[in-house]
Amino acid sequence: MTNWLTPITLKGQKVDLIPLDISHREALLKAASDGNLWDLWYTSVPFVETIDSYLNFAFEEQANQRALPFVVIDKTTGQIVGTTRYCNATPEHKRLEIGYTWYAKTYQRTVINTECKFLLLRHAFENLDCMAVEFRTHWHNHRSRNAILRLGAKQDGVLRSHRIDKDGSLRDTVVFSIIEAEWKTVKKSLRFKMGQY
Repeated sequence: MTNWLTPITLKGQKVDLIPLDISHREALLKAASDGNLWDLWYTSVPFVETIDSYLNFAFEEQANQRALPFVVIDKTTGQIVGTTRYCNATPEHKRLEIGYTWYAKTYQRTVINTECKFLLLRHAFENLDCMAVEFRTHWHNHRSRNAILRLGAKQDGVLRSHRIDKDGSLRDTVVFSIIEAEWKTVKKSLRFKMGQY
C-alpha cells in the first residue's frame, strides 16, 4: 500500500481538482476572502495569519501518506475557488475521509461541490478500491451536514466532546460515510443531480 495516495489531477466538466502546491497560497486567500469564510466559528478556513500553518499541515500529512490535498479550479474562469482533500487515510483498512472542503461564497450551493465530491468518490471507490469513505463535520455546521446527506452519505453517529477547539470549547463531531456497496446508487444519484444544473 505504499504511495496509495499518489498525487493526481481529477478532471470534471465544470471543475478540475489539482494537487495543492505552495504556489496556490495567494489564490486560496483570495477565495476565502469571498464571504470572509474564516468568520464562521465552526470551520477552519485559513486567513492571512493561519494560511502558512494550514498549508504546512496539509503537506506534512501528504508526506506521511495520510492525506492528498487539492485545489478546486473553476474551468470556466480558470480561478481557484476552494480546496478539498482526502485525509485521515488508513490504506491498510481501505478507508479515507473527504474533508477540509470549503469554497468561495460565490460558489457555494452550486454544481461545484456536487462534481467535486463525485470526482473524489469515483477515484476513491474505482481506483483506490476503498471500502468506505467518511465525512466529518461540526455538530453546529448544519449546512455542511445537509450537504453531506444530499450526497447520499448516511450518518454513522456523533462523537461527543470529540475535540477541544482553540478557544477551549468542546466540539461534537458528526460522522457520515458511504460504503462500497452503496457507490453504484450514489454515483447514479450524483450524475442525475449534476445533470439538473
